Amino acid sequence: MSDLVDLADRADLELLLRRFYGAAFADPVIGPYFAGTDLERHLPHIADFWERALLRSAEYRRDLFAPHAALNGQQPLTALHFGRWLQLWNATVDGLYSGPLADRAKAQGERISIALLRRLSDGGTGGGTSGGTGGFVPLSAVLLRSR
Repeated sequence: MSDLVDLADRADLELLLRRFYGAAFADPVIGPYFAGTDLERHLPHIADFWERALLRSAEYRRDLFAPHAALNGQQPLTALHFGRWLQLWNATVDGLYSGPLADRAKAQGERISIALLRRLSDGGTGGGTSGGTGGFVPLSAVLLRSR
């Protein structure tokens, strides 16, 4: 039995996001994509997204795809990048929380990773994985889950 509690509120999400982005910024695979990011400026928006996705209690009216498309335009994001993001996300969630909302956070992270990679691979149309990398995110997710 775990001594960890489940995610419960925005404060829990902010702790999770700070811990996750600390790891992501330092990561050699995905860290370079975060160079120059002002976390304090972006954290409220990121927390709004996750609060809406997990707690259904916040408004999020931004375009999740646009910043990822801009990054992809500078240096292509691949299944390797999304797989690493997912690995760090799941490890951060598992290190802090345990329960239905923590499980939902990991499942939602996997869905977002797959959806973003698919859209980036097909030029943002949402119509498939013509870039040839789409099938690897689900495999990465399965392999990472088994740690």
